[in-house]
Amino acid sequence: MKQAMSVAGRLTALTLLICTVGQAAEPVASTDARTLSVRSPYRQLAPGVMISIDPMRTLDETVSRHDIVGLLAVDPKFDWAKDIEFRHDIWVLRFRFKPMRMIWVDVPQASGFMQRKLIWYMVYEVTNTGKIMHPLPDVKLPYKTAEPRELYEIKTVDRPIRFAPEFLLEGHQHMKGDTGFTKVYPDRVIPVAMEPIRKREDAKRQFLTSVQMCREIAVGESCWGIATWEDLDPRIVQFSVYVFGLTNAYRWKDEPGEYKAGGESTLAGRKIYRKTLKLNFWRPGDPYLEHEEEIRFGIPDGVDYQWVYR
Repeated sequence: MKQAMSVAGRLTALTLLICTVGQAAEPVASTDARTLSVRSPYRQLAPGVMISIDPMRTLDETVSRHDIVGLLAVDPKFDWAKDIEFRHDIWVLRFRFKPMRMIWVDVPQASGFMQRKLIWYMVYEVTNTGKIMHPLPDVKLPYKTAEPRELYEIKTVDRPIRFAPEFLLEGHQHMKGDTGFTKVYPDRVIPVAMEPIRKREDAKRQFLTSVQMCREIAVGESCWGIATWEDLDPRIVQFSVYVFGLTNAYRWKDEPGEYKAGGESTLAGRKIYRKTLKLNFWRPGDPYLEHEEEIRFGIPDGVDYQWVYR
């Protein structure tokens, strides 16, 4: 009798243990962000896989001071046409990316045959976070000045942003005692490479080419894209990827003496430089066996990334 009761007690305890484990395995609603389970149809990436870039927005990007060269070409004594303020809105898209990867793909050729090529590619995500810097005039000073001055206040506004990306890969090879070489490769749309890359990265996510990515992105919307390159020189040791289109910040300069009154173009001699993201990579390998494990984000004794004007 005691043995039978002991067996029954053990079965009851085992049943309670199984139910407890089953309940713990189910998702539990919680307000704590650290324990909240988020289900998504897309592949969940480990922390640090996607690298986020600081937009580095500054207030001085909303204003620049220049002479109106067209008026000064008519009469250099037009002092009121000198050192004029030009103001405009500034927006920046949030950019996240995976470091450079490689994949072998059969690419059709003009001859009608297929050629197996090593494709370099970068997976990235852009997000319109809003917060566009918008300068507003008529800010009154609490005191008087010798000359009337118009001050501006920077407000933030939210609106869709048109994104037109452009990627340039600039590869370098500098040997000791040799000048080496520098080659520039624009990204190319390779339709046959998109499906193998999608299956490798995330079979359920829609990735866009650089052409398909040319669109308006709503506030809070994120788009995923893939930039691809082919026929890269296998001797490249260091390379940088320039990403254009992430911001509308720019600078411009009028070369002295280039503008002529009555000329065909009012922009003669003007150079415009766009704010561009520069991602630096290092590839300490050889030209005989190319593989993505050799690629490092950042360069020795240098920076990982920087914003430049070019």
